[in-house]
Amino acid sequence: MLQVDMSAEKRTVFGKGAMRQMRMRETIPAVVYSGGQEPMPLQFATAQLFKDLLFILGRNAVINLAVNGDNKGRRHALVQEIQKDPVTGELLHVDFVEIDLEKQAKFSVPLKFKGTPKGVDLGGDLQVHRTEIQLFGRPLDIPDVIETDITPLEQGGKGLTYGDIAMPAGVQMLSKADAVCVQVV
Repeated sequence: MLQVDMSAEKRTVFGKGAMRQMRMRETIPAVVYSGGQEPMPLQFATAQLFKDLLFILGRNAVINLAVNGDNKGRRHALVQEIQKDPVTGELLHVDFVEIDLEKQAKFSVPLKFKGTPKGVDLGGDLQVHRTEIQLFGRPLDIPDVIETDITPLEQGGKGLTYGDIAMPAGVQMLSKADAVCVQVV
């Protein structure tokens, strides 16, 4: 899984007016939730946070948070929610959830199909039924994307199922093995 380093500072101001002033000073509020512990309010430089979030867009990524003034040191988190202004699209707030790198969890991983199936070359239509797969494993064992070659698919065949996709070591598939991902009709 992709790892991204981010740095933040603890936030000491709260409330609607203070958040507006913070955003005008090119700073974005955020929160890190840790299971059972008090949430930690943070603030990020807007430009750098936007750049980092754009880099991980649509992918699973472990965020290595370095928080100034935090006695815990480096925290590992996932992006839980990104709040944007519905009209301007301006970044308003980000929620992170802290994770344990040694604890297994469930992740949705995108599927990438490469190649042109034989059946399409012979006049068939490619139908994509599933674009992601559910995996269970430690966060750093989960791949960013699973690529699968679909060149051997022929027209009228059973198609490619989840069970046909090779899984990385240390990762368990939670999706039903007989579900068809892509086929040529």
